Amino acid sequence: MPPLAETALIAMSGGVDSSVAALLMVEAGYDCIGVTLNLAGDTAAPAAADAHRVAERLGISHVVLDCRDDFAHEVIEPFVATYEAGETPNPCVGCNRTMKFARLLACADEQGIDIIATGHYARTCPGERVQLLRGADPAKDQSYVLSGLTQDQLVRVRFPLGALSKQEVRQRAAAAGLANADSPDSQDVCFIADGDHGAFIERWRGVALEPGEILDTTGSVIGHHRGLARYTIGQRKGLEVAAGHPVYVVAKDVERNIVTLGEEADLFVRSLVACDPNWVSIDVPTGPLSAEVKISYRSPARPARVTPLQNGRLRVDFDEPVRAAAPGQAVVAYDGDRVICGATIADPALR
Repeated sequence: MPPLAETALIAMSGGVDSSVAALLMVEAGYDCIGVTLNLAGDTAAPAAADAHRVAERLGISHVVLDCRDDFAHEVIEPFVATYEAGETPNPCVGCNRTMKFARLLACADEQGIDIIATGHYARTCPGERVQLLRGADPAKDQSYVLSGLTQDQLVRVRFPLGALSKQEVRQRAAAAGLANADSPDSQDVCFIADGDHGAFIERWRGVALEPGEILDTTGSVIGHHRGLARYTIGQRKGLEVAAGHPVYVVAKDVERNIVTLGEEADLFVRSLVACDPNWVSIDVPTGPLSAEVKISYRSPARPARVTPLQNGRLRVDFDEPVRAAAPGQAVVAYDGDRVICGATIADPALR
């Protein structure tokens, strides 16, 4: 139980997860203030209204912060630029680090509040260095997208849902009479409602993506693409090439505006190099260490050796080849449930 009337800022998106996070913080004895970040203008109004209704039900105050300009600069622009560079972005990782948690903590600082809470499925363990841990529900664990958080952020964050399953969260919401107990889960990229990132990039830039050639691994032209940014490593659907058998995007060349298709076997790599490592739960090691490593949010963690490099990067050598390691995606290393490090895949071509 926290000290009497300790105040906490609660991120409230309008969904069931953040609503139950607020509920649990209230039940734990915190004096809570709900905060909704307006990231997308008018489209965010229904979510903010849902959050406000939950806040009223819980008897806590609620405010909306206008973060549209910051979101465009910190999240959408890097998302578009990463695709334009021939890579595959992971906007949730960057958004959590530079946008959501940064803005929530800044708001907390303005009001003299130490603690913030969110509805992520993850856990922390206090100590000399705060440990970021997987959520107890493997199907909902979100530690991967939190791998960019710093110690300064983690020491002030609470994850009330960390020990719960999604079913338990919905049950808690229903028992508390929250109207959004059965609300659907949020989509992968919150600012692209239809999931068509290529069309979104065209709208954002105001110009059509440049078409180009599709090659096979021998260099022969086998088709034409509708813009390099529409494709990502490992993609099989939407290629519009009649190969007579399954083919996959295995490479993209930005300078030549070329997509290369190959067999599934061409997607597997044993090693990769990653940049901008964030050593989350441990100090930077002096040598290689064993870990389990994820190369995407939905990929399983695979045994590997993680080695810090002198240039500030790190190398990951997998015990067995992994499929479709896409530049731009987050690579996250675990020691059991503990997040060791998060980084960005730079070169997955070490076969």
